[in-house]
Amino acid sequence: MTARSLSKGANLPVDAPDVRVELSWAERAGGPDIDASALLLAQDGRVRDDGDFVFYNQPLHASGAVRHVGKRSEAGVMTDTVQVDLRSLEGAITRVVLCASADGGTFGQVTGLTLRLLGGDGRSEVARFEMQADTETAFLAGELYLREGRWKFRAVGQGYASGLAGVATDFGITVDEEPKQAATPPNRPVVTPRPITPPALTPSTTTPPTTTPASGPRLTKGEERLPVDMRKRLSLRKEQVAVSLSKRGAEGISARVVLVLDASGSMAFLYSRGVVADVVERMAAVAAELDDDGEMQAWTFASDAARLPDLRLGELPEWLRLHVRVGEISLFRRGKKPRKGMEPGQVDMRSVGIQNEEQKAIAQVRSYVRENPAAAPTLVLFFSDGGVYRDAAIERELRAAVEEPIFWQFVGLGRSNYGVLERFDTLPGRRVDNVGFFSVDDISTLPDQELYDRLLSEFPSWITAAGRAGIL
Repeated sequence: MTARSLSKGANLPVDAPDVRVELSWAERAGGPDIDASALLLAQDGRVRDDGDFVFYNQPLHASGAVRHVGKRSEAGVMTDTVQVDLRSLEGAITRVVLCASADGGTFGQVTGLTLRLLGGDGRSEVARFEMQADTETAFLAGELYLREGRWKFRAVGQGYASGLAGVATDFGITVDEEPKQAATPPNRPVVTPRPITPPALTPSTTTPPTTTPASGPRLTKGEERLPVDMRKRLSLRKEQVAVSLSKRGAEGISARVVLVLDASGSMAFLYSRGVVADVVERMAAVAAELDDDGEMQAWTFASDAARLPDLRLGELPEWLRLHVRVGEISLFRRGKKPRKGMEPGQVDMRSVGIQNEEQKAIAQVRSYVRENPAAAPTLVLFFSDGGVYRDAAIERELRAAVEEPIFWQFVGLGRSNYGVLERFDTLPGRRVDNVGFFSVDDISTLPDQELYDRLLSEFPSWITAAGRAGIL
């Protein structure tokens, strides 16, 4: 086999019966400790039990097919290796996900992070994948997967802010954290049978607007049923939305608002902190100001996309409780059956997966708008923490949507790779610019007025351009 340098998302066939996956990085004092690990997944994309996790505390799979070889240092380069005998993998295993985690720091402190795929002898290099990182503490570096009876390798490079524990739980491993005084470092997980419950949701602080339109916020259906504190926040935020529109000469415009939420594995930290729930509440004010029917359509996505029940303003507290990645709780449990006690309309996130497939959500929203025409244009508020790698597929969807009455406003939740979404404003060959994008390091600290100003900065001008082009 000839060695090949891979870019993110690239794949190649694996002809060797067994391989070594070698993670390497420049060794330096004060840097984090890096560990390689592997998850053996069945057809449903989940481990069968905790034994399918091979790492420093559990170095050999029961089948003998996957082994954590361990670390070595040579000429200033540290390596950690996992060996996989593809012939010995049990028939139920269709993927082996190869992970990297940083203990005592982030991957942004690491230089030369590279994954090398070697033949079983450890000498012949099949492929290499050089990774770039920032604040991530774990990576899905690559994966071996079975396709039509043949094994292949894909360079993934998807980062997590929640460490090895976050990666493991997203694939169905039950993980408990050692207390700080224990001998095992606190960021290193220990496999146990105890489920974990995510922290409670906490709203962010609202910043008052600088000016208020004379007309004030219009009454929205269902608003009177909200708890008093939430109703006050909504009323103030509606005024701020109106201010943002007024700045652009767009007072009184109407739109159907659609919400799309990234539920990929790297988003787990933002969900558990309550950041996403707060984002949904802040976006409800946009829908309330632009569309007086008090409803907002919603989707979630990761490896697949799923439509969530419509968000009716009067039911906002219950909607947040039931539908903001409710299935995250089930990710801490073993087994393949749907979580018991799920209520109608809830999406068990195990069925959505963990990777980034934005184009699937975009396609579903486009289909919904075509099948449900409205007098007003559609504003899609699309939240993602990056890791975008389906650039070609996303570009095809958004180019095809140019002639549709939809404006796509993408919001990046961090400093990760956003691929074509970040570059779309500069792409030629479109009659109108139907895409907006901005990213923020921490949206929970962004004042409401600034958020709405950025969120609505391009939508009014698109309405004008789309009207002139006959799209609206």
